[in-house]
Amino acid sequence: MKRLEDIHSPKDVKKMNKEELSALCDQLRQTMIETVSHTGGHLASNLGTVELTVALHRVFTTPHDAIVWDVGHQCYAHKLLTDRYERFGSLRQQGGISGFPNPAESEHDAFVAGHSSTSISVANGIAKAKALTGDDGYAIAVIGDGALTGGLAYEGLSNAGRSEDRLIVILNDNKMSISRNVGFVARYLSNLRNQVNYLKSKERISRFLVKIPLIGKPLVRLMKRYTKRLKRKVFANTTFFENMGFRYMGPVDGHDIKALTEALRTAKRVRRPVVLHVDTVKGKGSSYAEQSPDTYHGISKFDPDTGVPVSGGESFSCRFGDALCKLAEKDKKVVAVTAAMVGGTCLEQFAEKYPTRFFDTGIAEEHAVTFSAGMAKGGLIPVFAVYSTFLQRSYDQLINDTSLMNNHIVLAIDRAGVVPDDGETHQGIYDVAMLSTIPNTTLYAPSNFAELECHLKQALYDTPGIAALRYPKGGEDPILKKHLPTGQAYDYDRQGNGVLLVTYGRTYGAVKAYVESQPDQALSVLKLNRVLPLTDDVVAIAKEYACVLVMEETRGGMGELLGSALLKAGYAGRYGVRSIEETLGACTTAQGLNRVGLDVEGIASFVQAHTEGL
Repeated sequence: MKRLEDIHSPKDVKKMNKEELSALCDQLRQTMIETVSHTGGHLASNLGTVELTVALHRVFTTPHDAIVWDVGHQCYAHKLLTDRYERFGSLRQQGGISGFPNPAESEHDAFVAGHSSTSISVANGIAKAKALTGDDGYAIAVIGDGALTGGLAYEGLSNAGRSEDRLIVILNDNKMSISRNVGFVARYLSNLRNQVNYLKSKERISRFLVKIPLIGKPLVRLMKRYTKRLKRKVFANTTFFENMGFRYMGPVDGHDIKALTEALRTAKRVRRPVVLHVDTVKGKGSSYAEQSPDTYHGISKFDPDTGVPVSGGESFSCRFGDALCKLAEKDKKVVAVTAAMVGGTCLEQFAEKYPTRFFDTGIAEEHAVTFSAGMAKGGLIPVFAVYSTFLQRSYDQLINDTSLMNNHIVLAIDRAGVVPDDGETHQGIYDVAMLSTIPNTTLYAPSNFAELECHLKQALYDTPGIAALRYPKGGEDPILKKHLPTGQAYDYDRQGNGVLLVTYGRTYGAVKAYVESQPDQALSVLKLNRVLPLTDDVVAIAKEYACVLVMEETRGGMGELLGSALLKAGYAGRYGVRSIEETLGACTTAQGLNRVGLDVEGIASFVQAHTEGL
């Protein structure tokens, strides 16, 4: 019997019999659980799409047919079936395989996918390219029900439904996104599932009635006329996908390979875009992942037998959640917003304590910002907790719906700077540059937990317009635990006027450690607690030094702003910036900081190179 280690191409899957396929699915799940327990990763979503992935590779032939995985949270089985079994143990490790699809890694990966709701638009474009170049391959978008809370998915549906291209959209309906699914989409898909149950019941009743002598067939005809009218009234809204131009099929049992294979082959024969609705169970095959699919959506290392996670200690995210709850207890105007990241941003406690003041918008960052701006206009103090990498989606809303009217909202920017494990698409290195272009924006950068609490309060009550604070994933640097917040825009330790080191946030820990290791050097340090806007005071201080060196865990940020301001002010000294100038693949935080030269050793070499001869 073929086993997973014997599969080197999807062609091998096409040759397997029923018993082999069943054993293959079991081994895929076991391999995922064992690997993710050591590397961390997206477990529950991948366990739920095992049979679907196997069926896809039985019916389609990659790379001739392009499978576009939305977000990529469910691509692990795909990777294992496309000759990456031997390397799967390096999942999300530096130099290993990515946790998301990556064409640079394999020709079977059609498109990079790290953010949600993109697959339909991508597959639409690939299908159109195939049609115009005479390629008879198919484009298949695999999108989860949670991704349908993102507006881009509907833009893709609207455009794709007008075509006659070889496009199949597979809706992986596990009744979950990252957290429990919310809003209209969840209710709509529930109605679709109910419709299928209704149709199945109608068919069973028809088969029974037709067997009754004399009156059976007339009864069936009468029932069909009645149910046709009933269906129009009760299920009128179930033709949503068909109204968009798609042929709707399903739901199909997402854990029945035979049914999936038949449905996919039928979808191939339809001469217009198809939506195939597939019912799956998130966490399928693991008792703890099925019981807590949101916990095991993205999980750190854990015990594979019990599912108990390895404790990572207190984090900035958890301290933020606690601090916000304390502020909300005293002020009923404080409300919290998240975009399907209740657990990731540590807002569970807030949601439980203040359910009427907590809002999960689903995967809809653009809406979350404009929704927050509307609440601010109405007199509330909205706090939108969002990962740095996902805040990028809401640039337009931050400008037009918030900044231009000087609406006061608070952005709690989680996972800022180097982010471990998830690679290029999840690094939080663009927020400073992005926010620096938006008027009426103030950005705080706490370096430890005490500063986080201090600046959060300042953001809520002392800062007009957009008030943001950025903080990293994980805990505080031990060297900074006793550093007390001043509440000032900056902290300045002057040691002569030779060399000034400018930094902020987590990087201050490495700078401080380096400075303490060089007691004989007169190194002044300017720590920015408020990164934006750049003040005249900061420029004036920097202008006094023969050498100014900026170190920041971002790209195109404070270093460029300060450098430009100094140039306008006629500064003629040495100036250098150490920031993140490259894309970072999967790595630990320490590996990432080392790679970009923002650990103690990297800062030492940077300073030495720029101060030589002074």
